[in-house]
Amino acid sequence: MKKNNKGLSIIIPILNENDNLINLTKKIYKFTKGIKFEVIFIDDNSEDNSYKTLKLLKKRYRNLKYFIRKKKNDLTQSCFLGIKKSNFKNILIMDGDGQHDPKYIYKMFKIFSEKNMDFVIGVRNFYKKDNSLSTFRFFASKILIFLLNFLFNIKTADPMSGFFIFKKNFYIQNKKIFFGKGYKILADFIYSTNKSIKIYDFKIKFLKRKKEKSKMSFKILIILIFFIIKKFF
Repeated sequence: MKKNNKGLSIIIPILNENDNLINLTKKIYKFTKGIKFEVIFIDDNSEDNSYKTLKLLKKRYRNLKYFIRKKKNDLTQSCFLGIKKSNFKNILIMDGDGQHDPKYIYKMFKIFSEKNMDFVIGVRNFYKKDNSLSTFRFFASKILIFLLNFLFNIKTADPMSGFFIFKKNFYIQNKKIFFGKGYKILADFIYSTNKSIKIYDFKIKFLKRKKEKSKMSFKILIILIFFIIKKFF
């Protein structure tokens, strides 16, 4: 990796993910050897025991920190807070529900650094049904991906992925134009800007959610529709 790209801030927005926190953190530290990094959990005011577990993890891991966000639940705003609190110029965002396997972090960051990408995105295979998605989420995602790639000039196999790396400076330069709401922060990032961006799709196998619950819902679909309307009108 290039010397000036070694630092990575791993931002994980969570809500009631207490059962996943310890195992996820152990896996992150296991698979990030050789990278200078920090872990930042942004808790959207969970109602389980996440706070106690986060306190325990902070004592156990020197380069781990957390913040409790007590405003209205919003994954995008949680990620924004994590970016603002980060110390490194490279950012990785991933879910806290066990769906994103930390074993891919090193490889994704290596590609990001060596190929000088703006985004490296962990993408699933939407040509084949897998057990990590409900039937509704699978087909809803395929339709939305087709729609987004049809309407916008920037294409990726999974613009709704929650597992991706980007430059912190990209956020700083464009934060005023982001939609800034909802659960699909990657789509907001890559489709809000009119600038040319370099994207690398890194194919991975997504794991099954620990809670069997997708963030995709009718409410999220409505937010995405408003995002598209705002972009074009």
